[in-house]
Amino acid sequence: MNDFLKEFKDRGYFYQCTDEESLSKKLNDESIKGYIGFDCTAQSLHVGSLVQIMCLRLMQKHGHKPIVLLGGGTTRIGDPSGKDKTRKILEENEIENNIKSIENILKKFLETEDEKVSPIFVNNYTWLKNLKYISFLRDIGKHFTINKMLSFDSVKLRLEREQSLSYMEFNYMILQAYDFLELNNKEDCKLQIGGSDQWGNIVNGVELIKRYSSNEVYGLTTELITLASGAKMGKTESGAIWLDKKLFSVFDYWQFWRNTNDKDVIKFLKMFTDLKLSKIEEISNKDINEQKIILANEATSILHGTGEAAKAEKIAKNSFSENSSGENLPNTKIDISNIGNDIVNLISNINKNLSKSEIRRLIKSDGIKINNEIISDDKFIISNELIKKNNFIKVSIGKKKHYKVVV
Repeated sequence: MNDFLKEFKDRGYFYQCTDEESLSKKLNDESIKGYIGFDCTAQSLHVGSLVQIMCLRLMQKHGHKPIVLLGGGTTRIGDPSGKDKTRKILEENEIENNIKSIENILKKFLETEDEKVSPIFVNNYTWLKNLKYISFLRDIGKHFTINKMLSFDSVKLRLEREQSLSYMEFNYMILQAYDFLELNNKEDCKLQIGGSDQWGNIVNGVELIKRYSSNEVYGLTTELITLASGAKMGKTESGAIWLDKKLFSVFDYWQFWRNTNDKDVIKFLKMFTDLKLSKIEEISNKDINEQKIILANEATSILHGTGEAAKAEKIAKNSFSENSSGENLPNTKIDISNIGNDIVNLISNINKNLSKSEIRRLIKSDGIKINNEIISDDKFIISNELIKKNNFIKVSIGKKKHYKVVV
């Protein structure tokens, strides 16, 4: 088996391949170009996109050249895969700003100096915007049957649940297939990688290229990652884990990995770090908390650099001790004039996913602290004297969540 595919499997990425034996031979024979597409619906990607990003890094490691497709065109349509409803359509300038921001984030992960493997960034709006509808239907649409399009999960599940699916979204899979055809023609791209929910779209592209040009191309999909808790990777009770530090601080990013469920640690070391698999095997014999710190440092270093990762670890060690004042924690700003200064309102504004009844239960079980002091009264008032002492207060919710609250 080809080295890239072997490591792709050993790290837990592999789900399906259109022709694994032929792809393995192709990868052994030559360095190829392969692409992954990212829709630009927000100014940042979140950790739910990390598997795909790590696949791009793995391609580079094995001498192949990644193409990063930023979906300026398809973002204007909306991918129905895994969605329950039509996605909000963004303004043109918002999409363009998102593209620039996401490209900058991806450059943090990818090798950009070595010309042999440096990524090619493309925006599919450059070719989709000029399509002539009649010509597109005649030349491309004729290769797709409604019967087959209705059989794909992205469409079938929406229809089974009697949720509306616009004709605009229905066309998404044809446009994604056309993207692959364009990249094959213009860049000699031979591989598309995507999540397992993209399988139907990827197969469409492979078949379209065969019919249109007889070129041999391949599709490769990854597992959709869920946490041991069953939650979808990328979202937590406090919202998305963004890759842009303006939206999600370096400390919070480090802490996200540090709080990984025990059952996920080794899996995530394989998937989200560059550590050799033999090294991860050694780490698996260490204390679980040591494993989590290694994961947090390695994952944070890839995105934010080793210096920032070390700083986050130091802040965590200092701030999570019982006697820490919390001054090194990132600021959480609260306008107390809008919410009142009782403890329940304060906590519900710090963590909007906690209901007030849950907060009261936490207080009764000694789960809330202000400046390291247990708060046992749910009518506790944050006094001006308490705030003025340091110009901030340290708020602890449970054992793992600590905030420096600037009121």
